[in-house]
Amino acid sequence: MTDHAPARERVWLGRLGRLLDLGTSPEVRQDDDARHRQFEELILGGPRRYTRAQLLAESGMDPDLMIQLWRSLGFAEVPDDEVVFTEGDRDALSQLELLRQAGLLPVAVEDAVARSVGQAMAGLADWQIEMLYQLFDYGHRTVDEREMMEITERVIPLLEQMQGYVWRRHLAAAAGRVLAATPGESETQTLTVGFADLVGFTRATRRLSPTDLTKLIGDFQGVATDVVATCRGRVVKTVGDEVLFVADAAPDCVEIALQLVERLAATPSLPELRIGLAVGEVVTRFGDVYGEAVNIAARLTAHARPGRILVDRNLAAALEHDSRFRLHSRRPLAVRGYRHLQQWELTRADSESSY
Repeated sequence: MTDHAPARERVWLGRLGRLLDLGTSPEVRQDDDARHRQFEELILGGPRRYTRAQLLAESGMDPDLMIQLWRSLGFAEVPDDEVVFTEGDRDALSQLELLRQAGLLPVAVEDAVARSVGQAMAGLADWQIEMLYQLFDYGHRTVDEREMMEITERVIPLLEQMQGYVWRRHLAAAAGRVLAATPGESETQTLTVGFADLVGFTRATRRLSPTDLTKLIGDFQGVATDVVATCRGRVVKTVGDEVLFVADAAPDCVEIALQLVERLAATPSLPELRIGLAVGEVVTRFGDVYGEAVNIAARLTAHARPGRILVDRNLAAALEHDSRFRLHSRRPLAVRGYRHLQQWELTRADSESSY
């Protein structure tokens, strides 16, 4: 289901209009809405045909539930009698109601599922729309309407297919983790949690141009994604200058942290990194992680020096007899929620770093 084109989409469509060299004549201005509708229908997969009242009458879904799920997906409120919805919206609503009736979408979690899906898809859509715009604007060359439509018609199905492929691969990996867990405990696991934070990012946002700042974030997140995947970890989320990652095995998470610090130190265009690691029981819910280990990792990150890694007591104990790593005890921290948080600084055993 898709709501009114948001403001940023209207801006994007306007920029596309300027790329078409539409001019300012009354005839051209009258055509703008038609052009916008044409692009919108291409993106949505069809024209708007239905009001919300019509969809409710066909699906039999409770009106309050539909409104709540619509909001949870991240869409703005629409009047009952306004023609907003497409054939795709109608099909999606019917499929959703079938899932609910079959008990495959428990009432207790359906709103949380909608929020998670909506947030993930919104971020993905923002990136893809910007990518399409950059494709049209590449080299500031003139792109006519026919070429724009042809590019969009080719690219959108490819993006959709790629999303399906990546989703299935991640679904298989997630299923493997759940099946390997103790029955009834799939939401609670013992994991090693890591926070990585760019040093001096706030200052960088003030002195860098938007283009340079975008590149810095992209380079950092690219390195983080590559290292975490290579070392058998999982990126939970990235928020600007921070990345939250986890690993099932403590040595894997430690290797992620060490390689991240080493990679950024070897990249002159990126600032140094500081990292906090902790081990413990965490609750996994809709792709995110919660628990004391997450909190401790965040606290340790905030107090780590540039280019250094701090670990908690549990991880230090797990690594005590691992000859690949060296630990140095540091003075306990007094931080919010923890009056005596023990910490160790971590390096490779052959590292020449001084404490």
